[in-house]
Amino acid sequence: MQLNEKNMEFMQIAMKYLPEAKQQLDDAGIELSMEMIQPFMNLFTKVMNEAYEMGKADALKESE
Repeated sequence: MQLNEKNMEFMQIAMKYLPEAKQQLDDAGIELSMEMIQPFMNLFTKVMNEAYEMGKADALKESE
């Protein structure tokens, strides 16, 4: 799977949970805007890529 395809899948996951995150932030009195969310989406993508690579490495070890 290419990196861009994987990143799109990660963004779909993030968008799935965005309403829940927005509600929690609203409840805490923190307003969420698309400008504010972009750095967090970039961080989320980095975390997901690292987790994906860890899982991939584990799967390769188990298949040996």
